[in-house]
Amino acid sequence: MDTSTYTSQSAFDGSRLRVILLVDLHEGTQQQFLDAYEHMRSRVASVPGHLGDQLCQSVENPSQWLITSEWETAPPYLAWVNSEEHIETVRPMQDCVRDIRSTRYTIVRETGRAVPLADRAGEELRAAVRVGDGATRHALTFTVKPGSESKVAEILAGYAPPESRVDDSTRLRRTTLFMHGNRVVRTVEVEGDLQAALRHVSRQPEVRAVEEALNPHLELSRDLADPASARAFFIRAAMPAVHHVARAGAEPDGLRRHALFYPAREGCGMALARLLSQQDQAAADDPASPVHRSTVFHRDDLVVRLIDTRDPEADPVRALGIHGTRKAAVLARLLDGAALGVTGPLSGERDATRLLAHTEMTLITDRRAADRS
Repeated sequence: MDTSTYTSQSAFDGSRLRVILLVDLHEGTQQQFLDAYEHMRSRVASVPGHLGDQLCQSVENPSQWLITSEWETAPPYLAWVNSEEHIETVRPMQDCVRDIRSTRYTIVRETGRAVPLADRAGEELRAAVRVGDGATRHALTFTVKPGSESKVAEILAGYAPPESRVDDSTRLRRTTLFMHGNRVVRTVEVEGDLQAALRHVSRQPEVRAVEEALNPHLELSRDLADPASARAFFIRAAMPAVHHVARAGAEPDGLRRHALFYPAREGCGMALARLLSQQDQAAADDPASPVHRSTVFHRDDLVVRLIDTRDPEADPVRALGIHGTRKAAVLARLLDGAALGVTGPLSGERDATRLLAHTEMTLITDRRAADRS
């Protein structure tokens, strides 16, 4: 990897994926949990890209369990975990669980495989390791009732920021909210434990008040007092980061954060996210690119690209991530232009400027922690 850039996350490097779930059960629910696990295991076994899983019980505390699963690559896992089928599959397990934490790792090295990797067709471990910046990036997205957009924007812009420090090792670095029509996207950057930070934020009185104020305006109703309802809402709202890249060195003056909204044609969301990720990776080594930092978030047929740049309109082609031979044509095939009110081919800078105006989301609030102490 070129040392002029760093990438802290990518779902598209072809590496095998290990998913780890740490589960803490309510007392007396072990058999119910085992039955739910068997139900889940039989369903996930047929999911494309799934290689296998293990269920382990703690030696020290029988209420603590570990579930690991292995996947050919990250994209098929992300497609599964974001699906309605997954929500229904894990539902029987929810009543058993006091707490659950999920982490995901790409496999870099291993020993003890019964079959040499050289004999496994098409399978390779990643030779180069990624270099991160100590932050985890995540997004939530949901829609509000048409006609309520201005009220929702007022609610989201008006609350006091929560305490950024979670504990000695976890800190909320930055929170940014955008809207595009009646869709809200909230992105967060966390140093340390993402789940701990999200739990910390959800307990803050000012945040709870905002969430309650939003409830009457949501298209998908929820009851945050009901753990099952709240869990289902936030699972459906989750929009994981699938790629992040940034230039090394000091941040240039005048950078602003922008979010671009790319609705994909049905079934094309992952391909669109991959295209934009590849373009951003290549642009990180292009001195002419105005984008200093970018993150691609994906869920189903929705892609959001967060970029830090001075003025996207100064170079709309590169700002959109379509610089290079035929890249605009590929984007046009994958993008649901009608959903944006933009139809026809992307044949030049004028079309790119028009598309940029339709994809750019409205910034509601951008809050950074005061310092890194």
